[in-house]
Amino acid sequence: MPPLVLGAGPAGSIAAIVLARAGAEPVLMDRDAQVGDALCGGFLSWRSADRLRAIGADPAELGGHPVHTLALIAGRHVAVAPLPAAGFGLSRRALDTALRARAMADGARLVIERARAVRPGAIEGDSREWPSEAIFLATGKHDVRGEPRPRTASDPALGLRIRLPAQAGLHSLLRGRIELHLFDGGYAGIVLQEDGSANVCLALRKSRLAAAGGDPRALLDHLAGAHPRFAERMAFAGTDLPIDTVGSVPYGWIARDTESGLFRLGDQAAVIPSLAGEGMAIAMTSGELAAKAWLAGESAPRFQRRFARRAWRPVRTAQLVWATAERPLGARLLAALAGEAPMLARAAMALTRI
Repeated sequence: MPPLVLGAGPAGSIAAIVLARAGAEPVLMDRDAQVGDALCGGFLSWRSADRLRAIGADPAELGGHPVHTLALIAGRHVAVAPLPAAGFGLSRRALDTALRARAMADGARLVIERARAVRPGAIEGDSREWPSEAIFLATGKHDVRGEPRPRTASDPALGLRIRLPAQAGLHSLLRGRIELHLFDGGYAGIVLQEDGSANVCLALRKSRLAAAGGDPRALLDHLAGAHPRFAERMAFAGTDLPIDTVGSVPYGWIARDTESGLFRLGDQAAVIPSLAGEGMAIAMTSGELAAKAWLAGESAPRFQRRFARRAWRPVRTAQLVWATAERPLGARLLAALAGEAPMLARAAMALTRI
């Protein structure tokens, strides 16, 4: 039975590529025949860019927008720090399309199938059951029945995303940089994509949405009214642009164990707060290491414990930064420190890399 990889995002596709190149003939399973634009992602750190180049998917050749600086914005405080090396703004549609194609070219078999449930030894699909002694679970922030992640936060995080259309004024504001706008109870990351549009991703406490009557657009309007620089960017958003949401994101969760034969990848292995810009690297690293572990005969539980130790520092560091940033005083302090001591910003970037 060939290994099964559930989810053709960065984690699953990288795992399939490594397995295929070793002659394992993996089955790469995804529910969508057409690659969509996932809510999470849109920025590739310099580490992620290096990993992509190593497998023959250079983000620059995919049209990625080069990013050289980080702008940390908290009210009137703005701090700009250089990245250690160039990152890229690249949509998940462009990235996932390239990685899926690479996996198929290397020998993976793509199957379009919706997984109804997962258990050790088999995936229950809409069409039939898919047995395998090696299952790589790479379904991102969405859980599959049978393998839920715990959600115990009293005020859980949720994600929102809006895509601003390409415009000259927007390009002038964002060219070459990624911005983090810090709010009370959350933050927004903004970066240009390969087509000149801007990806605006927010991670906020559920209570913030509840205070806006449960209306994502009312929440965005409220944030723009309270934060002039965020409003300046949101002025490029039309009133009819769609807003994507995902609820109860278990930021900070790390899988410390797993069942025999079930390798957990990406957000199913570790969920790092997105302000770190390291989610894509964790996805790709987990996919590569899990595939290599299985090829070497390592058990899934042993791999999972080993990866959990590797993910602990970046995830916990990012949690600490977020806990500070989501409070107004802490946000101003972070911006002030980053502006006056750029080395501290670079140290935080280094500590949140996997």
